[in-house]
Amino acid sequence: MNAKRYIRLALLIVLPFFLFGGCADEAPDPAPRYPWRDWMDWERLVDWDTLTVGGRARTFNVHLPPQYEEGDTLFPLVIGLHGTGGSAVQFDRHYHLSEKADEAGFVAVYPNGVRSDGRLGIRTWNAGSCCDFAMRENVDDVEFISELIDRLIETYRIDAKRIYVTGMSNGGMLAYRLAAEIPEKIAAIAPVSCTMVFDPPAEQSRPLPIIHLHSVLDEIVPYEGGTNSLGYHFAPVDSVLNVWAKRNGCLPNAQVVVDNDRYTQMQWVDETGSPLIMHYVTADGGHSWPGGEQVRPGAAPPSAAIDANDLLWDFFERLRIP
Repeated sequence: MNAKRYIRLALLIVLPFFLFGGCADEAPDPAPRYPWRDWMDWERLVDWDTLTVGGRARTFNVHLPPQYEEGDTLFPLVIGLHGTGGSAVQFDRHYHLSEKADEAGFVAVYPNGVRSDGRLGIRTWNAGSCCDFAMRENVDDVEFISELIDRLIETYRIDAKRIYVTGMSNGGMLAYRLAAEIPEKIAAIAPVSCTMVFDPPAEQSRPLPIIHLHSVLDEIVPYEGGTNSLGYHFAPVDSVLNVWAKRNGCLPNAQVVVDNDRYTQMQWVDETGSPLIMHYVTADGGHSWPGGEQVRPGAAPPSAAIDANDLLWDFFERLRIP
């Protein structure tokens, strides 16, 4: 991919973030809406935890639910990966996963992708053939997340058998790569508004449960795959899920669970009838987090048909690493 294509990819995925509008006189607590300039300021105010991986200082922020202080039990962990042009702060504030963590009683962690060396300094993940700076520099984000998991298990009361990954767009792409490369550390993944951009190893050491959420109106990562408006090609979502159904030892045909004018729910089951892959595709929304916030006026609205946080936790909470 040449330099012009890198620039076009960055603009394609980053515009939903850089075109934030409006301003705020103050930052309300605990979950304010963040126009671009405001949550960038908040990034500088966060007391980031740091982990050095591959010579780079990588940053992340941990959210502990209120229940954490009430005893000495182990807690599940959900890792939230932002999209291209987003950040740990942006993911937390726009998608409200910390609110779900408080309600359900899990620890949430929000890592930051590496900043580019360009003028915009956008953050990306190396998910394979996407995206931008992290891909070009061959940043080892799999190693970062692997070492981050180790650090969190050492530092907090984390149940090592109940570690889950979710991600938006480029973050969801990385979730697929993590599922293929470090399945021994991850119980399940929940990719949102993305596809897989990585050729996984031929053998899968164990089934890796997946819940994938998408909109048929997504114009940045088109649900049907193919080339988007700026000339970038992505694999169809159903082809990715069929690959993972085979890797997970599922029966070959997806079962349709719900099919109405708001969304379709499908699942792939194993020989015992247990759903190892769950898929929701909505008729509304776009390149956005279902049930989250619209990131700016004019950006794709989030789906009102489903709530990503509710669905991913309903899926995650029954699953453990064997």
